[in-house]
Amino acid sequence: MFLTSFLKKISSSENKPQPKKVDNVISEDDVPISSVNLPSWKDGTVWSTPLRSQQDVNSECREIKETITDLLRMVKDPEKPNTLADLQVITDESVQVQPFEGDGYLVRIDFNPTVPHCSLASLIGLCIRGKIQKNVLERIKLDIVIAEGKHSTEEEINKQINDKERVAAALENPNLKELVDSCITEEE
Repeated sequence: MFLTSFLKKISSSENKPQPKKVDNVISEDDVPISSVNLPSWKDGTVWSTPLRSQQDVNSECREIKETITDLLRMVKDPEKPNTLADLQVITDESVQVQPFEGDGYLVRIDFNPTVPHCSLASLIGLCIRGKIQKNVLERIKLDIVIAEGKHSTEEEINKQINDKERVAAALENPNLKELVDSCITEEE
């Protein structure tokens, strides 16, 4: 039954009249200028920025690294009255910045939980991500990981804190969002 109705549809579509071919060809000179013909953001040759020198790139990477390191020094530990810098969870060597796709940057942050079985490592990663996303306006791709060998479940936590959907879902929880905000808000 299905096959016969399908075949009927195919055979009926073959009987439709075909559009007529037009012999007139419009030259490029005859086409009026419209927004369709204007360059768009996708046209890289028109909108690209001048190439940056290696010295400029290195300088920008250093500046971003210093900015992020300074921001992370103020993040508070979720269970202790100290900052992540006080506890050596974040150090000057924790932040690495390199050029990435055009004029963007890849920022990698390796953090060291205070103990290998730290139950709040994913929350610390979430706080780090929240602090940077709230304060850094540069075009960056952020990669936050637990330093290799510093936690018993580092692979699972690394996946969790770098998964946009999981991060968004976690921050939809009002209690968790309030805890993250309290850790990343600086006291005046």
